[in-house]
Amino acid sequence: MAESYFETDTITKEYDSRLVRRILSYLKPYKHLVFFTLGALVISTLGELFIPILLRRIIDDGIMDKNTSVLIHGCIIYFILLVFVFGFSFLQTLTANLMTQRVMKDMRLSLFKKTLSQSTGYLSRHPVGRIVTRLTSDVQTMDEFFTTVLVAFIKDIAIMTGTLITMFILSPRMAVMVLITLPPVVIVTLISRVKARDAFRKQRIASSKVYSFLAERLAGMQVVQIFRQEEKSLKEFKKGNRELLDANLGEMYVFSTFRPVIEWLSTLSMAVVIVVGSYLLLNEQGIISIGVMIAFINLVQMFFNPVTDIAEKYTMLQSAMAGGEKVFELMDTNEQIPDIKNTKEEHGIRGHIEFENVHFAYKAGEDVLKGLNFSVKPGEMAAIVGFTGAGKTTLINVLTRLWDINAGDIRLDGKPVKTIPLAQLRSSIMPVTQDVTLFSGTIEENISLGLPLSEEEIINAAKTVHAHDFISALQNGYKTVLSERATNISTGQRQLISFARVIAHNPKVVILDEATSSIDTETERLIQLGMKKVLTGRTSFVIAHRLSTIKDADRILVLSNGCVVEEGRHEELIALDGIYSGLYKLQYADNG
Repeated sequence: MAESYFETDTITKEYDSRLVRRILSYLKPYKHLVFFTLGALVISTLGELFIPILLRRIIDDGIMDKNTSVLIHGCIIYFILLVFVFGFSFLQTLTANLMTQRVMKDMRLSLFKKTLSQSTGYLSRHPVGRIVTRLTSDVQTMDEFFTTVLVAFIKDIAIMTGTLITMFILSPRMAVMVLITLPPVVIVTLISRVKARDAFRKQRIASSKVYSFLAERLAGMQVVQIFRQEEKSLKEFKKGNRELLDANLGEMYVFSTFRPVIEWLSTLSMAVVIVVGSYLLLNEQGIISIGVMIAFINLVQMFFNPVTDIAEKYTMLQSAMAGGEKVFELMDTNEQIPDIKNTKEEHGIRGHIEFENVHFAYKAGEDVLKGLNFSVKPGEMAAIVGFTGAGKTTLINVLTRLWDINAGDIRLDGKPVKTIPLAQLRSSIMPVTQDVTLFSGTIEENISLGLPLSEEEIINAAKTVHAHDFISALQNGYKTVLSERATNISTGQRQLISFARVIAHNPKVVILDEATSSIDTETERLIQLGMKKVLTGRTSFVIAHRLSTIKDADRILVLSNGCVVEEGRHEELIALDGIYSGLYKLQYADNG
């Protein structure tokens, strides 16, 4: 299970220039920050490269020639140069981070906006955890790409190029000798890059398996304990944890080997500088000086530091590439319900619903609705009953266009719902489901849910469904902050708030999807009292297993195998002695 969940998290390419260009395209709105960052980086890099040249002047022209004024002047410039480099390095880091945070903000906003527009079909196929990962940790890898990888690569390449140029300016012969020592560095770096890539991939897959296993077992801990699976779960976790340890150690071995090798090669290059420099200094007067030798030692150190840095940043680049692939995979997904863009707001919706030969399947070849036909007039209360799997909830999903039908037609006031803008359709038809969704925030925010309602309008909505009394009894009343999933109020109270929300939004069609099936008798009584008033003048659909709640419906639609097999009032269907009558007798017998 863990493998299937994270099977798409492997890296398909070591480097993808198209992907990098796309990531960089997010910098366009912040060109001024990009130019400022690059400018500060260039200036600080030039300052660092000038330090060895200044040291040569201080040593040769100041110390060796015993020229006090040159020595003092050189030291002052050296101190100013250090401050100068520090200042521009600070500015470069500050602007790079500022730029990156703004890019991250834009990217998260684009991703969330894209997710909001995806169809229910897409969202149902992708675990919530995966989508959250795309919006958080995968986007965060872009942060590392901009602030750590990209800037570091540019600066490291600039430093390496600059040091080689400076070496040739100071002493071409010494520079050639240093270049002779570089091929082993290139070979070691290439080998290390391949090893680091493989180690990173293994570590990512192993950690993904462990995180997936933990998420699944912790979410289902009650089942694990009830069925006494603690020992088995522990064994499975030990195996995954061991694989993660081995992967982490493998990654550690790569870097713990690479750094000492590069440091050894750096020492070798400095030894070449000292030996060759000493020979030239002693045997070929005037070719080089003490200051040049010391400058070369500094330049060799400056050259090898970026070599180590680039190799270590390579893993971050791999992580950013993997995160970028997943981010843009979601960004490029277009499984949206087609919407009609209409700037004109239409009024006068009456709530006449018609289903004509409607076919629908969640999966191809597995129809849930099979030629569904019925009509509900404005203001009527239609109850929908049937065995589990008959298509009751599916009927509501296609009516609100959470899913689009495969064939047939659904009309609202004679207009096919596909020709009505989604915003207008969903403001006209609102469901109240059994699993009420309330968001973290105040009760009044959950009732208004984005509408600019006055306090009086919110209170009136709550009073209509008899929620005002319990809300007023809370310590902070309508200002009471609900916890995550609103666990600080009861199930019945959550249902009442959801009813108040619907009333506040005043739709023409109301859908009650088993909305009272998990409420105590007293709360149900309050809801029934409120709904009798609320449903007046509105078309309503009530899906309920508790048939006692729908005896007064204007019509009852009995679904079986995706079709309406019986239709009529309660008394008519009882007299028909069919499916509805059987369901009623079974429920009556159970309650008796």
